[in-house]
Amino acid sequence: MSPYQVELVELQSQPTAVVRGQVEPAEIQAFLGSVFAEVMQALGDQHLAPAGPPFGRWQMAGAAFEVEAGFPTTGSVTPAGRVEAGELPGGSAASVLHRGDYGAVGAAYEFGATWLEENGYVPMGDPWESYLDGPEVAEPRTLVRFPCKRA
Repeated sequence: MSPYQVELVELQSQPTAVVRGQVEPAEIQAFLGSVFAEVMQALGDQHLAPAGPPFGRWQMAGAAFEVEAGFPTTGSVTPAGRVEAGELPGGSAASVLHRGDYGAVGAAYEFGATWLEENGYVPMGDPWESYLDGPEVAEPRTLVRFPCKRA
């Protein structure tokens, strides 16, 4: 039996404040830590607040990742330094909750992609992961969302 379940949800599009970059696998943790601090500073400077947990959206680019990481926000952020405005899409999404080491979250992506295919859904954009707990938690929770529609 899989440790994963899929929940179909309807999401509203959400403005975000993000930093985009290319990151080697060994640099991910340091990159995210600096990005989340930088985005929080920009939000504070602009009298905005996070409207949810931090997130990351990843694509393979050779041996590295193209990443977009930051926070959903209460309003549109004005670009500041590396921080720029973005958006998480609205619509149907399949959600998979991963519990445990961040390095093993790939299994949740595999499960979600297989579930979409086996249940008659097609992806409608890149998935993203939201970090519900910090790295200090023994078994942190990571929510992976797959924008999708019925095939």
